[in-house]
Amino acid sequence: MKAIIIAAGIGSRLGDLTKDLPKPLIDVNGKSILERQIELFKKFGINEIFIVTGYKNDKIKFNDVNYVYNSEYQQTEQIGSLMKARNEISEDVIISFGDILFEEKILEELLENKDDFVLVSDPNWKKSYESRSDNPPTQSDFIALKNNKIIKFFKNSLEIDNSYSVVEFIGLMKMSAMSSNIFLQKYNDLEKYHTGKFHFASTFMNAKFIDFFEELRLSGIQMYTLNVNGKWCEIDTIQDLEIAKKLFI
Repeated sequence: MKAIIIAAGIGSRLGDLTKDLPKPLIDVNGKSILERQIELFKKFGINEIFIVTGYKNDKIKFNDVNYVYNSEYQQTEQIGSLMKARNEISEDVIISFGDILFEEKILEELLENKDDFVLVSDPNWKKSYESRSDNPPTQSDFIALKNNKIIKFFKNSLEIDNSYSVVEFIGLMKMSAMSSNIFLQKYNDLEKYHTGKFHFASTFMNAKFIDFFEELRLSGIQMYTLNVNGKWCEIDTIQDLEIAKKLFI
């Protein structure tokens, strides 16, 4: 089992905190986001860890991890950053955004799950946004479910209706070796042949995970959700950081 952490973004909404520091190195009660993720992965025996860096990449220095540099971090989005580490998407792999924190039992449940393609999700996402006034869920990553089956991916909470249930993708996922190969092959084909708009993104180069998931769904690829049973948070703003400090002592 490998882990790939996507840590290439700028994190401009954190203002001066990321002026000279990449967002994944932001301190949360004495430990950075990355440090917390690395420690957690290693605790569960995941020692082959790859970090995709970009903005201020020279600041990210941890022992016993591997680095892949996305020199195009200003032009690419989440999927483009991940694909800088495409050589590592060949077996069982966990992929994590570099700006999220999650407690131990979430990772434990993910590792115990036997599905081939698992997206960790939060069914209680509305509650978390009650205290995030500067980060409303109008550009979050949502999954629509009907009878526990994924029927669409979308980004705007204003699009929700009562014909399906909705969970939020938290930025953590797991793929088996088989699903990794399917994922990679689909990306390679799109990279060669796709032109123009790509789902919610203006171009394929600007695709986020939610765009790629929708493409996989439309292609008939089976994906499954795993609802979180524990604490997690995303850190995009100063307000998010203050929430994280209360959750992760």
